[in-house]
Amino acid sequence: MAKTGKQNTTSNIGFEEALWAAADKMRNNMDPAEYKHVVLGLIFLKYISDSFEDVHNKIKADPEYFEGLEEDKDSYMAESVFWVPKEARWEFIKANARRPEIGKIIDDAMIVIEQDNSSLKGVLAKNYARPDLDKVRLGELVDLVSTIGLGDRESRSKDVLGRVYEYFLGRFASAEGKGGGEFFTPQCVVKTLVEMLEPFKGRVYDPCCGSGGMFVQSERFIEKHGGSKHDIAVYGQESNPTTWRLCKMNLAIRGIEGNLGPHQADTFHNDLHKDLKADFILANPPFNISDWGGERIKDDVRWKYGVPPAGNANYAWIEHMIHHLSPMGAAGFVLANGSLSSNTSGEGEIRKKLITNGLVDCIVAMPTQLFYTTQILVCLWFVSRDRHDHKFRDRHDEILFIDARKMGTMVSRKNKELTDTDIAKIAAFYHCWRTKDCTYSDVKGFCKAAKISDVEKNGYVLTPGRYVGTDVVDEDDEVFEEKMGKLTRELAEQFEKSKELEKQIRENLKRIGYGL
Repeated sequence: MAKTGKQNTTSNIGFEEALWAAADKMRNNMDPAEYKHVVLGLIFLKYISDSFEDVHNKIKADPEYFEGLEEDKDSYMAESVFWVPKEARWEFIKANARRPEIGKIIDDAMIVIEQDNSSLKGVLAKNYARPDLDKVRLGELVDLVSTIGLGDRESRSKDVLGRVYEYFLGRFASAEGKGGGEFFTPQCVVKTLVEMLEPFKGRVYDPCCGSGGMFVQSERFIEKHGGSKHDIAVYGQESNPTTWRLCKMNLAIRGIEGNLGPHQADTFHNDLHKDLKADFILANPPFNISDWGGERIKDDVRWKYGVPPAGNANYAWIEHMIHHLSPMGAAGFVLANGSLSSNTSGEGEIRKKLITNGLVDCIVAMPTQLFYTTQILVCLWFVSRDRHDHKFRDRHDEILFIDARKMGTMVSRKNKELTDTDIAKIAAFYHCWRTKDCTYSDVKGFCKAAKISDVEKNGYVLTPGRYVGTDVVDEDDEVFEEKMGKLTRELAEQFEKSKELEKQIRENLKRIGYGL
């Protein structure tokens, strides 16, 4: 079933890793969260400058070239390249790298780029001149970034800079620790979602898009299969203003046009794409958010299958995404394992309705240690509307469960990644189960197509280990609030029994003349 091939993880990169080590040495005592914007802003500036220079040289090499045509702004817009004024071009920045005023020079470059490119307005960092940023180290960083992309035009502009930018996003997520991962989903997780959903054509939506990894991976998938990135329309939303800017930059580096709204906004309380019905939704919502303001929107039209609890946003995310699916749309998203079994505040009833309405396609239990900033156990949910395409078989009376907890390779002391082979195997079984012309078979310990009636017998719990017959010891997937409630009730009962035993012992001692 599974396609085999060369194992590959994002850790085996080499050039990017060496570059990161050099850049990190220059960080000195600066916080990674702050340094992130310094480095990524420079990489972005070099990217758009390199892209500009490519077109600049192409114009000058044209037989029909005439004096001054290389400074015609419209010529660059026609090539979907950002216009870069002379004082913002990398050669000018590099030439002034060792000057004390290099911070102001970079700030001025960012300002004029935003002025001449409306889609970048409010996106670029413009605080390189601040006194606490060491200008000597900043100059050294400019020199380091200057080494990125030396070589042929395609490698320089399209591949290397984009790879470095993405690699640095991941390393900053790891370096920042708790909270840093808000803007970054591990690439192997994103790739698994994309390989299973196959977003070839249509509207692709991420309601909590972070730095845009879902969109980047979708574009790669399309190109790998001979399609065009112009076949998809990208829609996203992000509540964190700095992360929203990172996403805009990430998409720009990849040449992806996306509608992220005019600004950052809270998806639940200010849905910027209210009328959107997406063909594909890919997301990694923040886990178990308790302060999402659910009590203020109890009557929202999105809660078709029940009002999600105000104390946990997991099911609010699920219902929000289902609301935004087109009639034939499909969604894949990451959630904490508690979502598979929780019965807190009506979550169990909502899950039951999703299951009995045939919306839940597949559940994948993921390995531990995939995320940089949390050890919460996670799973992948796949939900879909009715699909009338002739190639799909009717599967509304069953759910595919996949247990991938044994998969993955340790790439550091703390972190694990799914290999390309792992991802191909998971996706292959899923697609075979869905497709009419493929003979699907359960594999004990790995996958099981369970009837809805079997899920009903298990109390509508969706934990894959209950169905696949795994020999892996079931992880603790019980929701914290439910577990603590049960434990405190048991403890209260034990205290009561302890009081009774103490009373009996006192009475017995008193009878034999040793009263306390």
